[in-house]
Amino acid sequence: MARFPFSAIVGQDEMKQALLIAAVDPSIGGVMVFGDRGTGKSTAARALAGLLPPIMAAEGCPYGASKEDQARYPDVCGQGKLVKRPVPFVDMPLGATEDRVIGSLDLERALRSGEKAFEPGLLAKAHRGFLYIDEINLLEDHLVDLLLDVAASGENVVEREGLSVRHPAKFVLIGSGNPEEGELRPQLLDRFGLSVEVRTPKDIETRIAIMKLVAANEADPEGFAARWAEADETILKQVAKGKARLPKLLPGEEVLRDAAELCLAVGADGLRGELTLMRAARALAALEGAKKVTRKHLVAIAPSALRHRLRRDVLDETGSTTRITRAIAELFG
Repeated sequence: MARFPFSAIVGQDEMKQALLIAAVDPSIGGVMVFGDRGTGKSTAARALAGLLPPIMAAEGCPYGASKEDQARYPDVCGQGKLVKRPVPFVDMPLGATEDRVIGSLDLERALRSGEKAFEPGLLAKAHRGFLYIDEINLLEDHLVDLLLDVAASGENVVEREGLSVRHPAKFVLIGSGNPEEGELRPQLLDRFGLSVEVRTPKDIETRIAIMKLVAANEADPEGFAARWAEADETILKQVAKGKARLPKLLPGEEVLRDAAELCLAVGADGLRGELTLMRAARALAALEGAKKVTRKHLVAIAPSALRHRLRRDVLDETGSTTRITRAIAELFG
């Protein structure tokens, strides 16, 4: 069955923008999507992964190693020839064990030949792609912590049962959840690059448009995908050009000062807020084809970069997004 086209998703512009920014610059640190059930969270993530161009990876390598990976990890990535393969999209089940996630001893091989060998886990499969976790707020904290550590370092280190394995594990971590079913610990949430709030559309026209699009896709998936192929191709080229422009874009002194002032004004903890604002504004500028990073890019991405980093103010009942918007108006007019 054909994937649902990314360009056909309507009513979730902030989520789509955050995913595209993460695709342009995976170092931003992943995307956390909180919101109502049935609002297209997983559909959008899968659609973006399916939209991206194939990667060149070592043939038969369980890690999907690049040429650089082969040079850095010769023991695990080998020297096989490079072939095209789709960008990985790994769906992590809620009940996954730590062994399933990071990898473990290959018991079948150990019993058959007495040889200790490593069986790669989900992190290996997600390398150079996307790792999607639905209901991440229900996942055990130690697993979330482990995932965030690996996502930040780009490397998975396994030392257990007499094994010592180090392999590449660079991926865009996408988590989703419903706040009504439990919140993610603040110190873990803070380590996600961007946080998006997804709500059920309130206007009738948008809801009707979504029903029509879903019905058309169910009636003729291949034909529906073909009708949106040109729009998806445009997005694909936009992401590719954005990745190429990214190294050439450096935020100026004014933008860095704006980021620091905004983070101080809203009371964001630590320095991750400034760093994420800088990287996300840069990625958005690259995505839009801008020649330089401006305050406009900073303001556009500020809610997604900062809303999950604010302390709750018992004297202020407004939401974090409102507090950020209010600070932007006071600082920049």
